[in-house]
Amino acid sequence: MVFLSVLLALTLCSELHSALLRQGDALDRWDLRCSQGLQCKARPHNPVSPPCRSPPDGVQGSPAIRNVSLFTTLRCQGRQRCSLQLTVSTSLLLSEPVHALSICIQSPGLMQRCKQVSFSKSSRRRMEGSLVVVDSECVGISPGQEVRVKVHTVPGLCGGGWTRTFQAPECSSGDLRKHVPQCITGTIDYELSPEGRRLTVAVSDMLDDQDYRLRLCLEGFVCSGTGADALIKKEEVVKNISLPFSRPLPCLCIEGWSAVMDAPRVRVCPFKDRLAELWFGVNFDPLEEELSWQPACPVEVVVSLCRTGGRGACDDVPHASQTTRGSKVTFTKVDPHPQLCVKFFTGSQSWTRCPFAGLAKVPNHIPKHLKPTLHNALRRTRA
Repeated sequence: MVFLSVLLALTLCSELHSALLRQGDALDRWDLRCSQGLQCKARPHNPVSPPCRSPPDGVQGSPAIRNVSLFTTLRCQGRQRCSLQLTVSTSLLLSEPVHALSICIQSPGLMQRCKQVSFSKSSRRRMEGSLVVVDSECVGISPGQEVRVKVHTVPGLCGGGWTRTFQAPECSSGDLRKHVPQCITGTIDYELSPEGRRLTVAVSDMLDDQDYRLRLCLEGFVCSGTGADALIKKEEVVKNISLPFSRPLPCLCIEGWSAVMDAPRVRVCPFKDRLAELWFGVNFDPLEEELSWQPACPVEVVVSLCRTGGRGACDDVPHASQTTRGSKVTFTKVDPHPQLCVKFFTGSQSWTRCPFAGLAKVPNHIPKHLKPTLHNALRRTRA
């Protein structure tokens, strides 16, 4: 009759360590726990791949490795001094000739790190035929890191190996953002000044022992800064600062990060819903007879010319439509008219701007000697 050992409860790694483990060195740190009655110890080893052995009689068709579980825990020495750890928990049917378990972990670009968990001869004999559990705890892993885990018996039994790819939780996980230094970005809150041209920014949950940087930037492929960075000193009790801006653009964002190399950043965009701010800046050049618009933020939009009518609608001008994803739009051979407008479509919304609405009706053909005068007038009435 096969005796089933009591599975040990898996607990949070609580040992303290002096600093966060570097990714390469972290895989050298292993804590080991085996089922009650099974004496085991771990040592580094370089695995070889000799021909596998056939399983012994009685376990044919039934693999020695019954189950492997992978999960992560936090090891901490303070509120903001935690590191992420990987635990490999293996359920194994103990039988001859198995005398050890090999566990290997490899991350892309790093050497494979392996440990061999050996079982004492006396405990193997005593527990032969039993289902035992081996927990290899506290293997350091970085947030979001992908590792390949291989587990097999020693000697290797044919069809008995186990291989999986595991990805650690990303920094977006709540506990990691609060307790793991490489995930701590700080939390940004803001208030808009009454005149609408200044943001008061407050920072909380930042790294306790580091200064903090803030800036305004325009979000695109990268977030391009609009001015100098502001610095909040770690000694300051009130951690807020005032940032001025010129236009409440939807791509204008507040970006913050700890003042250390390669620190993760947090970004908040207060005006992300103010798309209407993008449709200003329609310009007309009467000398070249060109109507143009340059988006202040990256946006996919259909821009077309239209004419307003008595019903308040704006009817599209045939063959006068362009699509842009952020580049300048130009319409040539345009004659200014108070009913000529520019229509913007993005998503399910549309907006209309009429750059000539303030002008009296002008003739279709403008004499060249009058164009400079018209040019000056239009400059004063640009949308």
